[in-house]
Amino acid sequence: MREKVTRLFVAAAIAEAGSWLALLVSMAVKYGPPGDETGVHIFGPIHGGLFVAYGLLVLVVARLRGWRLPTTAIALLCAVPPFATLAFERWARRRGLLDARTEPARLPTPVG
Repeated sequence: MREKVTRLFVAAAIAEAGSWLALLVSMAVKYGPPGDETGVHIFGPIHGGLFVAYGLLVLVVARLRGWRLPTTAIALLCAVPPFATLAFERWARRRGLLDARTEPARLPTPVG
């Protein structure tokens, strides 16, 4: 399950960055000479949905992979600037935060 969720996280990071690009191009068309708002109406909700999906997947992967709070906060903040999710995903991969051999967070054992 951890591997599937991690793959979804990587896909969401890439898709969120792609939706940023589509939204930025749509905004340029909206405020540029054509003045057409169609792209913003299409890609705005798509980007919003991917933004939320990325945020939720960050929380799930952070829990499953045992990320520390600062790493999780940086991952969440990377959803705001355009294309930062790609940079975070590459950084996390280089640091081994997405590797299969990373141990999950250990939950305390119940007493009683």
